[in-house]
Amino acid sequence: MSTDDTVLVRAVQTSDFAEWAGLYREYRAFYALSPDESIVERVWTWINDGAHEVNAFVASSGDRLVGLAHYRRFARPSTGSVGIFLDDLFTSPNTRGSGVGRALLSELSSLADGEGSSVVRWITAEDNTRARRLYDSTATSTKWVTYDLTPGSL
Repeated sequence: MSTDDTVLVRAVQTSDFAEWAGLYREYRAFYALSPDESIVERVWTWINDGAHEVNAFVASSGDRLVGLAHYRRFARPSTGSVGIFLDDLFTSPNTRGSGVGRALLSELSSLADGEGSSVVRWITAEDNTRARRLYDSTATSTKWVTYDLTPGSL
């Protein structure tokens, strides 16, 4: 992506499927998740179901998609407020460092501000150093530690 290319962020559209799916497959590969077309299809169905909690923004440059962000709202009982949780943020490898991730975060920040949300929150892998440079420049790292409990394990 050249420096004169403009990054535009918008809600995903049904006509975006092929490019969105390509980006989402790359996202899954980045995190070493097994290829699984049923997951790609399921997440696409969620995004396009107005009753489902998952939403998506895509970033475009020129005539191609170069990034995605999947997000959902969540209740925060401790503060009596609603936040936005960023589940997935991905930019195509050849556009990293060119402002795509920042543009997606900016759009989420604007959405949260417009809705009166109390926070935009996400997690990332500790070793995702390139993304963490962006995150450290745009947000505050928290003191909270994340745990995963396997259903039925207790």
